[in-house]
Amino acid sequence: MTPSIRCVLFDLDGTLIDSAPDLAGAANAMRTARGLPEVPYERLRPMVGAGARGMVGAAFGTAPGQEGFEALRDEFLQRYEQGLLQRTAVFADMALVLQALERAALPWGIVTNKHERFTAPVVQGLGLRERAAVVICGDTTAHAKPHPEPLLEAARRAGVAPRDCVYIGDDLRDVQAGRAAGMATLAAAWGYLGEREPIDAWGADAVIEKPFQLLKWLRLA
Repeated sequence: MTPSIRCVLFDLDGTLIDSAPDLAGAANAMRTARGLPEVPYERLRPMVGAGARGMVGAAFGTAPGQEGFEALRDEFLQRYEQGLLQRTAVFADMALVLQALERAALPWGIVTNKHERFTAPVVQGLGLRERAAVVICGDTTAHAKPHPEPLLEAARRAGVAPRDCVYIGDDLRDVQAGRAAGMATLAAAWGYLGEREPIDAWGADAVIEKPFQLLKWLRLA
């Protein structure tokens, strides 16, 4: 039976919004500037959930601790910051889900590992900031997901007990953080997912294939 939920919390990239086109664009712009061919979008999209580390790794085959990684990461972040709203948008079905939550007077919020310098303009530019009950960024608290602190802070700011929240995300770390915070967790199968454990192995309370299934899980549809 679906528990009594008083607040719905979303991961941002890959769950609530599709930012992969702009993130992949930043990575490929770096390759183009070096006279290298672009990496196919299909190869870059799954790595979005790993942030700059994942995108730089997919585009240049380098990882933290290796020579040149930090310079590539900093350039990537700079390029992304300059074009973070070119093609980024709320997933079309998710826009309808948010409207349904608002009609039901069920507060919703955002908990992301994306730092505030990137999150704030994206959330504001997409018209979400005034609608969200809470927005927690990767540098809002001392720890980022999979640590539960960001989710616990979101519940605190929303004035809701963690047990009365559900967290939806498209990465294993989202489920780990939600479970550690004592929240119900849903895995978003339309997201970026990465290349690690299959989504069915994450341990979420349920895997939802499409955004509208969230409304069914909440018994709003």
